[in-house]
Amino acid sequence: MPELPEAETIARDLRRRVAGAIVRSVTVARPDVLARGLSPHRLARTLRGRRILDVTRRAKAVVLEFDGGWRLVIGLGMTGRVVASDAPAARSLRHVAARVHLQDGRALLYDDARRFGRLDLRDADAWVQRSSATGVEPLSDEFTAARFHALTRASTSPIRNFLLDQKRVAGVGNIYANEALFRARVRPSRRARTLRRVETEALQRAIRDVLNEAVDARGTTLNDYRDADGEPGAFQFALQVYDRAGLPCVNCATPIKRIVLSNRSAFYCPSCQR
Repeated sequence: MPELPEAETIARDLRRRVAGAIVRSVTVARPDVLARGLSPHRLARTLRGRRILDVTRRAKAVVLEFDGGWRLVIGLGMTGRVVASDAPAARSLRHVAARVHLQDGRALLYDDARRFGRLDLRDADAWVQRSSATGVEPLSDEFTAARFHALTRASTSPIRNFLLDQKRVAGVGNIYANEALFRARVRPSRRARTLRRVETEALQRAIRDVLNEAVDARGTTLNDYRDADGEPGAFQFALQVYDRAGLPCVNCATPIKRIVLSNRSAFYCPSCQR
């Protein structure tokens, strides 16, 4: 957490606030949020005077695109937030680790209480290398049912674990994997390559539907996530299985069951997901 919908929400919020702005300077209060090999001096020197062309997303990361092909890749970790200084949330931030000061007097603030997030600076070639090592975007045209089915053929992992592998499908985390599997009526522990084509087709549709609905709801807030304006998401009110162990299934009233796969909880309905 945050996952694709949360990163997408933040990217859209920041795009309307800072696209076109020019960097005046960068200050880093907590260098441990910088990627290995990236120093505060190099970050500041590289971004000074550059224009923010766009704010996008790749997998679970928010990506600031600058002129000259440079990108600042912000992995939010568990508690990371990116807020413009003129947003309502800016006044309440208490753990600002880095500031990107803009020529118009505003700043982009990266706040991270637990500092598990990372800021990574990539030139054009290094960005292509990093992006190519990440899986297909599930909301893109490239994420077809046929491609998804082909990907599952090569994996003996439980399908829940398969969906969390960012080298296969980008941006899906535990919350949305559980929700999509429930909608597709596939048990989380099923080996990926055992799914029949009709099941992978249903799961591909469910993944896209769940993610799009979560983006529309501006993400899921269980604990720390807030959008770029400091507001919580609302998709937590639509969750049907995640973190509902022991509660009745919304379809059949069978109690939702919790299991552990690779040290992470998975939730499913024993009746609906046979």
